[in-house]
Amino acid sequence: MTDPVVKETAALEKPKGHKRLERNVTLLSAVTLVAVAIGGIVEIAPLFWIDNTIEKVEGMRPYTPLELAGRDIYIREGCYTCHSQMIRPFRDEVERYGHYSLAAESMYDHPFQWGSKRTGPDLARVGGRYSDEWHVQHLKDPQSVVPESIMPTYSFLSETPLEIADPAANLKALQRLGVPYTEEHIANAESDLKLQAAEFGSAAELEARYPKSQMRDYDGDPSRLTEMDALVAYLQMLGTLVDVNSAAAQEELAEEKGR
Repeated sequence: MTDPVVKETAALEKPKGHKRLERNVTLLSAVTLVAVAIGGIVEIAPLFWIDNTIEKVEGMRPYTPLELAGRDIYIREGCYTCHSQMIRPFRDEVERYGHYSLAAESMYDHPFQWGSKRTGPDLARVGGRYSDEWHVQHLKDPQSVVPESIMPTYSFLSETPLEIADPAANLKALQRLGVPYTEEHIANAESDLKLQAAEFGSAAELEARYPKSQMRDYDGDPSRLTEMDALVAYLQMLGTLVDVNSAAAQEELAEEKGR
């Protein structure tokens, strides 16, 4: 038989090693904090020495003042709650919406419009798929072009003049966030806003500042500039700037090289 004194002595011995850690809440919390801190430093510290974590791709540019105004209207009206702008690399999504989204395509978005919650279709590559007239009609009366749609009407956009207090200030604010707007972009912000939705003007001048920009009347009423012009201009630009097949190949090559 085991000596009772020996048993009592063993029972009184303090736990050691991992058992001690498990039984001491304060010690466990302290060790956990240290482990998380070390892991965080290892993951975060390298980012301070990297100028940009996104590989730039050819063709990507900042929004024109008109497209930016349209994007602000898109966000204001809550369009992002039903439409994502992120095509995931799944076969069903790629076959329906087009090439999967690249990180570089959202590099100038503040905030970005990613997500997977969709009441309506993804819009990452909607640019050029439909005519301006289709978009205008769809926004005015969604059910007239998509009978099963539950989207509300936005016909008031055609009646609302586009009023931007200071387009240059919008570009300047984004410039401070890292969007590469130049002083030339900022100085011409107001004139470019009106120029893009006009039927006449220097398309070459706008193209020089914003490659692949589309200059025309968008809402069907060239006599005035409306919020409909801006929103349709934004939608028609989505997914049209980057050669996604070439850019995706560049990204894969960069990953293989460990860049």
